[in-house]
Amino acid sequence: MATFVLVHGAWHGGWCWQKVVPLLERGGHRALAPDLPGHGDDRTPTAEVTLRAYAERVCQVAGQAREPVILVGHSMGGAVISQAAERCPESIRTLVYLAAFLLPSGASLFESARGGEPGVLSQHLRPDPANGRMLVADEGLVPSFYHDCSAEDVAFARARLVPQALEPLNAVLELSDARFGRIPRVYVECLRDQAIPIGLQRKLVAAMPCRKIVSLDTSHSPFFSAPDALARELTGLA
Repeated sequence: MATFVLVHGAWHGGWCWQKVVPLLERGGHRALAPDLPGHGDDRTPTAEVTLRAYAERVCQVAGQAREPVILVGHSMGGAVISQAAERCPESIRTLVYLAAFLLPSGASLFESARGGEPGVLSQHLRPDPANGRMLVADEGLVPSFYHDCSAEDVAFARARLVPQALEPLNAVLELSDARFGRIPRVYVECLRDQAIPIGLQRKLVAAMPCRKIVSLDTSHSPFFSAPDALARELTGLA
């Protein structure tokens, strides 16, 4: 049995893993899907939402497990799990990047996103610097995130998405070989992703090699469109 900690991406919450958690549990594993500060049911004010706060939340959850966890980060959650690995490497067995930002020390998510091919998402971003947050235009949600998902899943997500604080997107990662670098990494690429296009995903992996690369023929949201395939790949890591 393994313990999985599933970390959502920008705008989302722990709710996005609702189909994957029972599949992992059915396989005899434990699966935790926390809300990062300011997401889901967590009401942390935007001004207090930082990458450091995200990493602290993840380490708090991972530290409560009986053994080192398999830490899965989706999209922006890739930067979060990397920073968490630097903070609490003893609590983490494997890092899994699901269509995620796998970044070196000294890089930020925004900086890395600008370095790749533009995806559909970039056309629908609506910065709100006065309030320290970033929005996604409603008409951009399906083509960016959910173009292979059911109408029911889209409605479920649309009702729960929240504005994304800007600080975690601009924050520079501080990583070391002795802590973050000692944990094995796996990358799960999504071939039809329109938020982080496959070209950018592969560019990130080329710069930060992983022990294993898995491909899913899905959009940015396989936790909705292909939960069985995703859970099968994750279970294989255990």
